[in-house]
Amino acid sequence: MRTIFGRLFAMLLALFLSSGLAAAQTKITIAVGGGACLCYLPTVLAKQLGEYDKAGLAVELVDLKGGSDALKAVLGGSADVVSGYFDHCVNLAAKKQELQSFVVYDRYPGFVLVVSPKHNDEIKSVKDLAGKKVGVSAPGSSTDFFLKYLLKKNGIDATSVAVIGVGLGATAVAAMQQGQIDAAIMLDPAVTVLQGSHADLRILSDTRTQKDNQSVFGGDYPGGALYTTTAWIASHEKEVQALTNAIVNTLKWIHTHSPEEIMAKMPPEMVGKDKALYLAALKNTIPMYSETGLMDPKGADAVLAVFSESSPEIAKANIDVTKTYTNKYVDQANKTTGMNAK
Repeated sequence: MRTIFGRLFAMLLALFLSSGLAAAQTKITIAVGGGACLCYLPTVLAKQLGEYDKAGLAVELVDLKGGSDALKAVLGGSADVVSGYFDHCVNLAAKKQELQSFVVYDRYPGFVLVVSPKHNDEIKSVKDLAGKKVGVSAPGSSTDFFLKYLLKKNGIDATSVAVIGVGLGATAVAAMQQGQIDAAIMLDPAVTVLQGSHADLRILSDTRTQKDNQSVFGGDYPGGALYTTTAWIASHEKEVQALTNAIVNTLKWIHTHSPEEIMAKMPPEMVGKDKALYLAALKNTIPMYSETGLMDPKGADAVLAVFSESSPEIAKANIDVTKTYTNKYVDQANKTTGMNAK
C-alpha cells in the first residue's frame, strides 16, 4: 500500500512540477518600436535583468523600425503586446479600435526636433521647415504625430513638408549627417551621438525634461508604455499583471542604480562602440523614466488635446480617454513591491 501511495505521490509531484514549468513558460511576444532607442530601454532592460522570467513569462522582443510597425504587428496578430507610445491608443480610439495601455515607463516622450548640420544656415525655426524634408522613425509613428503637432502649432501646413521614414538609430544619424533630410524628429541616443560630432547642432524643440514638456505641451505628456487590445487584456489578465510587475520592478531598479550600472546591463550591440556617448545619452534620458508606471490622467488628457488640435477626425470623435489606459495592474504591482505612487 505504501508503495502505491509512494508512486501516486511521485506521479502527482511530477505533474505539479511539469504544470508549474509550463506556467513559467507562458510565451509573450512584445513588438518594440525601435529597440535601440533609449525611450524603450525599460522593456529591454526588464529582459536583461530577468524580470520577465521571474514573473513567469518567456518574452520575445521583436524589434521593428517604428511604433506604427509595432502596432501593425499586434493588430495583425503576429505579436501580443506593443512597447510603444501611448498616443497610438488615443489615435486608434477615433477609428473605434479599442487599445489600452497598462503600464507607462516614460513620463515624457523625449522627442527632439533637430536640424541637419548641413542645413543650419537655412533652418533657424520650425517655420523654416515649410517645403523641407523632415525625417521621422516611420510615417504614422509617434514621431510623425509630434512633427505634425509642431507644424500646426507654428502655423505651417503639414502637407507642405515631405515626411521621410529614417528609423531611430544609426540610419537616422546617417541621414542627418549626409544631408539626405533637412531636419528630423529624433530620440536618444541618436541625438547625443549627433551632438558628439556636431557641437553646433541646432535643436528646435526638446521634450526630454519636465521644463521642456511644460513649454511644448503645457504639462506632462506620457510617452512609452506597454499596450494592446482591450480584448487581449480581458483574456490574459494574469499575463498582463506579470508584464506590469516586470516593468514596475525594472523602473524601481533604474531609479536605485547609477547610469553606469544600467549601461552595464544593456546588450553590447545597443550600447555600441562609443560607451561615453551612450552614457551621456542615458544620463539625458533617465529623468524621462517613470518611477511608478502609473498613467497621469492629466497627461492622458494632454495627449487627447494635442491630437484634437492637429486632427479634425479625433476632435469630432468624442473619445473617452479614460478607456485608453488602466492603472489597475500598476496599483496591484505597487502594492506587491511596496512602491509609492509619486
